[in-house]
Amino acid sequence: MKRLAVSFSCALQGIYQSIAGAPNMRIHLLAAVSVVVLGYIVSLTRIEWALLSLTVFMVLTAETINSAIERTVDLACQERHAIAKLAKDLAAGAVLLTALNAIVMAILLFGPYLQRVII
Repeated sequence: MKRLAVSFSCALQGIYQSIAGAPNMRIHLLAAVSVVVLGYIVSLTRIEWALLSLTVFMVLTAETINSAIERTVDLACQERHAIAKLAKDLAAGAVLLTALNAIVMAILLFGPYLQRVII
């Protein structure tokens, strides 16, 4: 049981470090809070909440992994190196892909609700 508690403590510390050390994570969190508030305003269905939750956590997870990769590369490679740059670019690309997916999901989830308000 103690090992489990230590594991959770390390995981929570990782989440905290991701938020404290990565400005982009704070941007993603602000977006996450915004869509959750909007979801309550428009009264999303259970399925819509599930899709929104998966989308939000996918972006937050990708950003956390990106931060871990960036820090690991920085630790392993003190000077600039093409492969180090590639690793960082690939990780950043993964975040971009999940963020683009989040935009598509936001349009699909909130579009019909917002269209009713606008029209």
